[in-house]
Amino acid sequence: MSGHSKWHNIQGKKGKADKARGNIFTKLAKAITIAAQHGGGDPEMNFSLRIAIEKAKATNMPKDNIEKAIKRGVGELDGGAQLQELVYEGFGPSGVAVLVEALTDNSNRTASEIKHVFGRFGGSLGGPGSVQWQFQHLGVIHLGEIIRNKIQETKDDFELALIDAGADDIIDNETDIEIRCAMEKFSDVVGALKKIGIEPDDSGLEWIAKECVKLDDEASVKVEKFYDALDELDDVENIYTNES
Repeated sequence: MSGHSKWHNIQGKKGKADKARGNIFTKLAKAITIAAQHGGGDPEMNFSLRIAIEKAKATNMPKDNIEKAIKRGVGELDGGAQLQELVYEGFGPSGVAVLVEALTDNSNRTASEIKHVFGRFGGSLGGPGSVQWQFQHLGVIHLGEIIRNKIQETKDDFELALIDAGADDIIDNETDIEIRCAMEKFSDVVGALKKIGIEPDDSGLEWIAKECVKLDDEASVKVEKFYDALDELDDVENIYTNES
């Protein structure tokens, strides 16, 4: 989700929901497969694959599942169509701008399912470019509360090291830290963190709203239900909005 102050709440709820549905491994496997499909099966040479594998390991995804997903991506396993990365744009409840990232082997099915959810909540899908202009595609790294508290005494040195590596924005949300950078600097910033012994709670490329909108409580609850309905779809990987 785009609102940095809501990351820890949404990620916690999203993770629990995914595990309850049993679809988290399916989504993670797709992310690994598409990364291997684009950049090869060696995580040392393929940064996107390395990030996808780290996320899978963080959820205790079995090693065998990870290896099968890599083999599928590099064509060593028979069966299954090639995955496509697609971004759907539209407007959700209360007119919030929404970007939905999907990984699919059947674009017609995925488009139909996503369109159905938008319609069910009074929203509508738009054409290419209708919403994307309101967002920036950035490298984003999230550090949880434990790491945030740990680095407080050396915060100035910590921030300087990240800025030197290419970080553009370091946002302290009192319970977590969000680091933003240009996509081409993402690997360097993650590497700088690891050099000082910090493993991010989450990291990747995200669509960040240029300007956020504030909704009242009733509208926000409806939007949360809309997010959940989209996230229940197996092909949906990430959802980004301009809600604050």
